[in-house]
Amino acid sequence: MTGTTAEVGTARPAHAGDPGHGTLAKAADENFPVAPFFLPRAWRTDLMAVYGFARLVDDIGDGDLAPGGADARLLGVAPGQAEDRLALLDAFEADLRRVFDGTPRHPLLRRLQPTVRRCSLTPEPFLGLIAANRQDQLVSRYETFDDLLAYCELSANPVGRLVLAVTGTSTPERIRRSDAVCTALQIVEHLQDVAEDLGRGRIYLPAADMKRFHVQEADLAAKTASASVRALVAYEAQRARDLLNEGAPLVGSVHGRLKLLLAGFVAGGRAALGAIAAADYDVLPGPPRHGKLRLLREVGVTLRGEG
Repeated sequence: MTGTTAEVGTARPAHAGDPGHGTLAKAADENFPVAPFFLPRAWRTDLMAVYGFARLVDDIGDGDLAPGGADARLLGVAPGQAEDRLALLDAFEADLRRVFDGTPRHPLLRRLQPTVRRCSLTPEPFLGLIAANRQDQLVSRYETFDDLLAYCELSANPVGRLVLAVTGTSTPERIRRSDAVCTALQIVEHLQDVAEDLGRGRIYLPAADMKRFHVQEADLAAKTASASVRALVAYEAQRARDLLNEGAPLVGSVHGRLKLLLAGFVAGGRAALGAIAAADYDVLPGPPRHGKLRLLREVGVTLRGEG
């Protein structure tokens, strides 16, 4: 998911000497509130534990681990394979399985273990996030929008399902709505990060849509977007907006502080889309950013069920 600045509240901080410290510190740069102060302390602790897992697996998949190889050593990866992302993901999956039937090696997975037990979480959503990062090592282009949706089923939807599981509010209908929101937020993130993803050798704009709008890969490397690229981004942004609207009734299906948290997720996506539109869909210079006022306005609209 993507959205606003995170506020961790009193969730246990990682210490500078902890290999998870840098990973958890990235919560403050997320586009959505990972574990905001208004949630019950137990929820904050559990959501930060889930975040630590999700952030670390993404860092492995993107090659963004802290220098020095500490994570690889913790996972039992030989020094010669410390830069091999697939080997790291395999070792990470093995350590994840220890969360459910043993003692994990990595401190972020040891931190996750009490949450898994307390909330009766299953391995499937965690395995989905690992599978998405494996796919990123093997697949760098998506032919159709349906292909991209299948990727989001692994890379984004498990996060929403875990939020529902941690808060004890999972139902089939809520999961369906959550999947729509999470997929939308993943698409928004892809639109924000077109230039960054291209620098990693990846394109998440469907090839069929690029062809339809007469956009070549070289067009995505320009400093500013052409009219064709802007039209393509606007088209994908509308798809994300439609998915957010499909998922928004999730907010009205819950109550109390969870309602505010979920409204923040939806509003964060809407605010990001508003910023993209305000930039005239030119995302190539960098991610268009929205202000707090726009976000708060979107939160209000979402809570009232007007959007």
